[in-house]
Amino acid sequence: ELTVAERDRIAEFKEVAELMPDDPVVRFGLAGAYLDAGQVESAIREYEKTIRLKPDYSAAHRGLGRALERAGRREEAQAAYRKGLEVATRTGDLQTKKEIEVFLRRLDAAGS
Repeated sequence: ELTVAERDRIAEFKEVAELMPDDPVVRFGLAGAYLDAGQVESAIREYEKTIRLKPDYSAAHRGLGRALERAGRREEAQAAYRKGLEVATRTGDLQTKKEIEVFLRRLDAAGS
């Protein structure tokens, strides 16, 4: 069951996404709202839409990895993180690169 705050946050992002469906920042925000509310499958879909709109959005790759990890889809999460790492390295997004490296190490350690 969602809290009122979670429901409101998702509703606000959905409203803006309807007005600006091709805005990757709005889609990213909606994905994050879904993830925070525990609606993992919806988060995955929105992160994937974000990445289709802006393939070089390294934070969206990181978010997709987190959502896939929460869904128990370990291999897909690793692939999303690796792609995000490649994008973050290429675009110079050092903060996201560091975060993804931590998530990947944790995921790799959990699997061994």
